[in-house]
Amino acid sequence: MHALVTGVAGFIGSHVAEALIARGDRVTGVDCFLDYYPRAVKERNLAGLRAAKQFAMVEADLASAPLEPLVGPVDAVLHLAAQAGVRASWGRDFKVYADSNVLATQRLLEACAPGKKRLVYSSSSSIYGDAPDLPTVESTLPQPISPYGVTKLAGEHLCRLYTHSAAVPTIALRYFTVYGPRQRPDMAFHRFVRAQLTGEDITVYDDGEQTRDFTFVGDAVQANLLALERGTPGAAYNIGGGSRVTLKQVLALIAEISGRPPRVRHAERQRGDVRDTHASTERARRELGWSPRTTIAQGLAAETEWLRGELDGGR
Repeated sequence: MHALVTGVAGFIGSHVAEALIARGDRVTGVDCFLDYYPRAVKERNLAGLRAAKQFAMVEADLASAPLEPLVGPVDAVLHLAAQAGVRASWGRDFKVYADSNVLATQRLLEACAPGKKRLVYSSSSSIYGDAPDLPTVESTLPQPISPYGVTKLAGEHLCRLYTHSAAVPTIALRYFTVYGPRQRPDMAFHRFVRAQLTGEDITVYDDGEQTRDFTFVGDAVQANLLALERGTPGAAYNIGGGSRVTLKQVLALIAEISGRPPRVRHAERQRGDVRDTHASTERARRELGWSPRTTIAQGLAAETEWLRGELDGGR
């Protein structure tokens, strides 16, 4: 297969592209290197891919570049490109989210329509907001509480629209807090582990009793591969790690892995942060044959080992 992976220089996108190449596929990767975090980090994500003969890299902005030349030659699209971040999505920066998450998705779907190219869309548990029922099923009414969540939900609606109106087979994956090696530097586990390894304070917003359903990146990658093969067009699937824990429990695991207690300070809850998440993954298990394989302890150990290597390499 020849696949187009958008957001290929990002955390999940680079892992997805590597998995496709490892199984013998060709990959064209596209990224516009948004400045949400340093380009040097994204270039390190790409290092292994750039060495692969089956990989071709295109630097382009999906919100403005001609997309037919990108989409035309490929068999399928894995759409991971997006402006990330709940807390930064308010105010004047919302235009970046609207362009990168909504307009770019609509333009990509338009390019997929003539050839009815299969597209796997990376959505987010942020579309649910503070869901009234836990675990949350896909039929729950989406009520995002951040502009970021609104844009990811808009992308889902566009995917479903193009499936029904233009026969583009789209599948949406709703990720629940993905973590692991190469995790973005703004995300909680990255910040926690880095601070622990460098002896700095760990900042926890709110009281630490909030819960998340954490998903290891390797499990998210496997969901993408299975969605390509088995996903029902127009459907959305929760992708959660089966590891719903409090942030206090996470800090205890980090202490156990590192061998010393963390130095924690608390700050006020941030606008747009939900209190609890917990995914029902029955639909993904039933229709995709997917299930999470990595425990929170295993995943945190892997992220800690990776970050330790990153820190040692920077000395």
